Amino acid sequence: MSGRIVVIGVGNPLRGDDGIGPAVVEALRGRVPGDTVLAVSDGEPGRLLDLWRGADTVVVVESLRTRPARPGALHTLTPAEAAGHHRDAASTHGFGLQDCLVLADALGLLPPRLVVHAVEVADVGLGAPLSEAVRSALPALADRAEASVRRARARNGGPQETGEPGR
Repeated sequence: MSGRIVVIGVGNPLRGDDGIGPAVVEALRGRVPGDTVLAVSDGEPGRLLDLWRGADTVVVVESLRTRPARPGALHTLTPAEAAGHHRDAASTHGFGLQDCLVLADALGLLPPRLVVHAVEVADVGLGAPLSEAVRSALPALADRAEASVRRARARNGGPQETGEPGR
């Protein structure tokens, strides 16, 4: 195992609450060990597979729609739940993380450890800012992602220092 840890913020900052993934990645800069890879993705499956290739641990931060909606509610999902087995939840992306997880599983390309931290959204309209509910959830969502990185780091036996993250 390489010990490589990758955090991927999935989303589009130009689409309101869909920008939460990239916002969490920005919030993690300087808070996680320096060799943690921090990346942003639009959720396209090929790019996601490339980003996590060779990683032992992948932490994905994503926006989520549920029915009934509870904007700002946080979720931690397994790959199976995020892939669509969680009946009442769906990614805000038409083709993205869910499809990527199904494909990666079928091809044997899932990393050894993958966790999805998500927040339920209120508004993903073009040009909208983060809603108040999602903006308020940002610190707790970043804390969850950081805790996942630190747990992976401890599991890998690596140092816990903080530094400027890799890209």
